[in-house]
Amino acid sequence: MKKEDSPNLHRIMRELGHDKVIEMLAERIPASDLNGLLMEVFREKTKQTTPKELLKKYESNRFVHPAEADPLTLKQLELDTLRIASEQSFSAVQLSPAAPLGSCSVIATVDQNKVISALRGTEIVADATNLLALHVAHLLKSGKADNESSFLRFSTTHRHIRAQSLGNAPGMLPHFHVFCLVTSGKDNGSYSFEKQAFLEQAIVYQALFRKLFRSDIEIVLCARQGYKDSDGLIERIVEYGREHGIQATLSVSPSEENNEYYKGLQFTIKTVINGNNYTIGDGGFVDWPNRLLSRRRERLLISAIGLDRLVPELARTSL
Repeated sequence: MKKEDSPNLHRIMRELGHDKVIEMLAERIPASDLNGLLMEVFREKTKQTTPKELLKKYESNRFVHPAEADPLTLKQLELDTLRIASEQSFSAVQLSPAAPLGSCSVIATVDQNKVISALRGTEIVADATNLLALHVAHLLKSGKADNESSFLRFSTTHRHIRAQSLGNAPGMLPHFHVFCLVTSGKDNGSYSFEKQAFLEQAIVYQALFRKLFRSDIEIVLCARQGYKDSDGLIERIVEYGREHGIQATLSVSPSEENNEYYKGLQFTIKTVINGNNYTIGDGGFVDWPNRLLSRRRERLLISAIGLDRLVPELARTSL
C-alpha cells in the first residue's frame, strides 16, 4: 500500500517519526527476520492483554464469530458435493487453512489488503482455487503428476475468510464455505482442453443441483480478454456442450466490464430453488500455472459455488 493511499498509515508513520518505516521493513529486512520481529511484537502485545480485553476483542471482531449456517446440514452438503464431484473423476483434496503469503495477490488481481495476512510467510485462505493451483503446479514441477495425456481434476470444500469491508450488502459474509473445482491440462489446439474441461465441470454442477435440490441451472458465459478470439472460444464451448447433451441452460452475455482475473471466458452459475433465485457461483480460465511454471501450454479452469446460502434450501428440500 502506498503511503498516500492510507491516511491512517500516514498518521502512524508521522507518530513514529519515521516516514520510511514501510520501505525499511519491506525492502531492507529479510523475510525471516521480519517474521521474527513481528512474532516478538505480537508476543509482547498479547502479554499486555487481559482476559476482559480478550473478550472485548472477540465481541468486536466480525472475523471470529461463528457462522449462522447449521453445521450438521453444512457438513452433509460438503460430503454430498464432494461425492458428486468424485463420481465425475474429480479427486477430493483437504487443503490447509493457510496459504503462502501472496497466494491471491501475486497470481491474481486481488489486493493483499483484502486478505488476512499472517506470520511465518502465510495468509488465511481467501480463495481455495488459488491454493489448488499451487498444488497442481507443485505436482507438475516435482513430476508427481502429469497432465499431458489426461487432465488433473481436483475438488475441495473450504471455509474462506476475506478482509474487505462488506458494508450492509445482503448475503455477504466475513467467512463462508465454498465448493471448488479445478481442471488442469495442456493446450493441444482447437480449444480441446477448454471445451472438455468446461463440459466436465458443468456436468458436476448440473448433477449437484439436480440431486440435492431438484433444480436446474443456467450457466451464463461472458468473453474476457486473454485469448486471441474469446468470442470464438465461447461459440466452440457452447456448441460442444450442446453436441454432448448438456442439460444445463447455456446463455451468452455481452462483455460490459473489464475483468483481468479470468482469461478468455468467465461463467456464472444461476439456479432457482424453492422459488428463490440464486447467482451462486462463477468460474473461468486463468493463467496461473503458466506464470507459476513458465510454461505456455498449461491450461487451468477454476470454479466455485457458495454453500452457506444453500444450507437452508437443502433442509427444506429434504423435507
